[in-house]
Amino acid sequence: MAKKEEQELSFEESLENLETIVKKLETGEVPLDEAIEEFNKAMTLAKKCDDKLKHAEESISKLVKDNGEIVDFQIEE
Repeated sequence: MAKKEEQELSFEESLENLETIVKKLETGEVPLDEAIEEFNKAMTLAKKCDDKLKHAEESISKLVKDNGEIVDFQIEE
């Protein structure tokens, strides 16, 4: 998977590719060089997924008031 293709993948596609790599590596039948390459791809995909989740969490935790002010979301108990 080329760098450009990795950046264009949606979160769901990245997660699906990550799961595929993990299943492949779990078989234990992957040659070492290929396993290292697949591991590196998996780490890149995991980082991308983590970054997207953090960004989504930051976006969701903000509220915009009627006056346009952005405030942190807090549940009042």
